[in-house]
Amino acid sequence: MAMLETINDPADLRKLPRAQLKPLADELRAFVLDSVSRTGGHLSSNLGTVELTIALHYVFNTPYDRLVWDVGHQTYPHKILTGRRDRMNSLRQLGGLSGFPQRSESEYDAFGTAHSSTSISAALGMALAAKQKGENRKAVAIIGDGAMSAGMAFEALNNGGVAECDLLVILNDNDMSISPPVGALNRYLAQLMSGQFYAAAKSVGKNVLKVAPPLFEFAKRLEEHTKGMIVPATLFEKFGFNYIGPIDGHDLDSLVPTLENIKHLKGPQFLHVVTKKGQGYKLAEADPVAYHGPGKFDPAVGILNPTAPPKQTFTQVFGQWLCDMAAKDSRLVGITPAMLIGSGMVDFQTQFPTRCYDVGIAEQHSVTFAAGLACEGLKPVVAIYSTFLQRAYDQLVHDVALQNLPVVFALDRAGLVGADGATHAGAYDIPFLRCVPNVSIACPADERECRKLLSTAFEQSHPVAVRYPRGAGAGVATEPGLEALPFGKGEVRREGKRVAILAFGTLLYPALAAAERLNATVVNMRWAKPIDVALLLEVAGGHEALVTVEEGAVIGGAGSAVGEALQAAGVLKPLLQLGLRDEFIEHGDPGKLLALQGLDAAGIEASVLARFGDLVERMPPALKVVG
Repeated sequence: MAMLETINDPADLRKLPRAQLKPLADELRAFVLDSVSRTGGHLSSNLGTVELTIALHYVFNTPYDRLVWDVGHQTYPHKILTGRRDRMNSLRQLGGLSGFPQRSESEYDAFGTAHSSTSISAALGMALAAKQKGENRKAVAIIGDGAMSAGMAFEALNNGGVAECDLLVILNDNDMSISPPVGALNRYLAQLMSGQFYAAAKSVGKNVLKVAPPLFEFAKRLEEHTKGMIVPATLFEKFGFNYIGPIDGHDLDSLVPTLENIKHLKGPQFLHVVTKKGQGYKLAEADPVAYHGPGKFDPAVGILNPTAPPKQTFTQVFGQWLCDMAAKDSRLVGITPAMLIGSGMVDFQTQFPTRCYDVGIAEQHSVTFAAGLACEGLKPVVAIYSTFLQRAYDQLVHDVALQNLPVVFALDRAGLVGADGATHAGAYDIPFLRCVPNVSIACPADERECRKLLSTAFEQSHPVAVRYPRGAGAGVATEPGLEALPFGKGEVRREGKRVAILAFGTLLYPALAAAERLNATVVNMRWAKPIDVALLLEVAGGHEALVTVEEGAVIGGAGSAVGEALQAAGVLKPLLQLGLRDEFIEHGDPGKLLALQGLDAAGIEASVLARFGDLVERMPPALKVVG
């Protein structure tokens, strides 16, 4: 790593002769592999962007020139080259480096990302701001081929192509390959088409031929036809961009001169770069999916087949339920926006391929598509992360809820998610769903309840969301049947005195632990909407104070729903609402983050004592059995 250790910022990189960039790329790739193997994180995508990252910082004057990385999970090489090399051992850990770009982390992170398809819009805003302020800075958006499937990317292209500003969009295409026979030709054409002579000749030719419309149209069609044979398509030129490429994204001798040419061009430019996920690490090249986001592993050995986890994850519970319910009811169809693996739908796709729809990174479309299916009598189940449903809120309100269509939303990653941080934390689904008419929200406390509440949701004739966290729960075994739980009903799980804790979701179990010390009643509410008002009023009548606990935003959350129900019934009762505070919660171990929010057993106990200490009958700690 001798050369890499001399690079403390991109200014150091730009001092190197071009001949040293390839050895630097080898060192950087080895450093990325070593770092991720020690901390876990995204690997395949970062191995694929090593050369592109070097070329961008080598050619452009960063941070003055702006680089906007779409999603941002491929920015580890960028972080290493921009002064954060020595902190990579803290990646995705509490107090450490984020796994995504963050403006607060570095001036080189021009725009915070983690959700897809935002880069072109943000870079366009930066390019037009530079134009308005009279600044000669460049704005570059680096977007993957998967993210190009989202409508927002095309909305930005549609706007950017006529914006008359210096915007460069780089399509990082890692889903195709350049065959060796045409690699040299593609390199030559890309450099030629990005050069000043080609741009000037093209402009002059168009101006000259415009006086003879038939010749102009013939030349235009000829150009499009010729480029169509050499490069993928002229779609992006139809948007108003000058299309260049495709070029080999691992060939620095092609990347650097092409980017240098483009840097001097005016107007919107589109560079098509082809890369390979996992590049340089054979195991990741062979299986980029497995190495997309691995935990810690030995690079010399690779990812070993793990032993069966002691607890079934909520995602696995959903996947099995989906297959079982599909076998029972032929109306069921499963939909996911590019989260087939993450949402546990691989087995469903295998067993029911004609009823499984992965619509790509298109959350808005996934919801309205489900609405259309529901209109025709089918029973769609949309498997979507809580934080991704935020992107389809209008469609949920306008296309599903307003028409009261029976769509089931399986909300994975509800609550805190750990290493991915604030961008992926499902903190807001209860507040933003419960204010929408016709929508119900189920909050299973464990794996068994999750399966049963999914069945309950599927039975309904209106939209229902079932929210569950990432990972495993309390380890409660599921049952093979498809038995449902009563709609909108909770249960008392522990009888106590004076104080009652109303738990929503998996925080039932730390609430039960805290209640043992407080001798409090614990209610498993199960539903954030509708609130089980009858049970609530019964519990309120027999206790002097109430506490609500939820792994979601406390503002507007399930605790607020309890307060509203009590007020509507004219019941005045002291109410303590515990949940996620009004702040964005950083990345880190989920257990530690919950403890910092006061939502572990000790935190719940401390909050209850601080508010209702005079009411609580403290219980002695349980005796430990030795031997």
